[in-house]
Amino acid sequence: MRLNLNSLIRSGAILMAVASIATSCKSKKNAATPIEKSSGAVEISVPFSSKEYYSDKENFRAKSSGSSPDLQTAKKIALQNAKSEMAGLIQTTVKKVTDQYTQQRTIDNKTEFNNKFEELAREVTNQELVDVRVMGEKLFKEPNNSFTYWVAIEANKQAVLNGISKAMSNNQKLSQDYDKKKFEEVFNAEMDKLAKERSGN
Repeated sequence: MRLNLNSLIRSGAILMAVASIATSCKSKKNAATPIEKSSGAVEISVPFSSKEYYSDKENFRAKSSGSSPDLQTAKKIALQNAKSEMAGLIQTTVKKVTDQYTQQRTIDNKTEFNNKFEELAREVTNQELVDVRVMGEKLFKEPNNSFTYWVAIEANKQAVLNGISKAMSNNQKLSQDYDKKKFEEVFNAEMDKLAKERSGN
């Protein structure tokens, strides 16, 4: 009877160990199951997502898409969306640069200078967006026969800077507080930050 009891205990321990191993293997197997299989989700690749389409030290870049039953309308929507994204990026960068620049300079009315400078920068940005360079484009025909058009664009940093400098020289009041060399130093530093943020470094 004692032998049987010991055998039962040993058998039970073995069964528990086997069950534990099986459970562990099962949990590992479940953990390794791709999200596509476990949830039914499908990963979608977004066009122009590689680093060459990110903003860098020398260029502002943006991408967007447009959809329409008409091909030309799809292209127009995509280009407008991409330009709108780029305009926001340029204006945000210029605002950061202007804030830093005014903090480092002795300017009588910094608030007024900032407001007028940003207004001027918006005008320059709109002018520069007219001549953006198309980096790439992709066209998709949808199952419903409509079109989806993707476009990637870029605007050169130096062109934006030159536009700002030219506009500043034509504004007598603002030009008194504008140091081109100093402004470009701050601008370049901000572009370095932007490039690192966009690249994930």
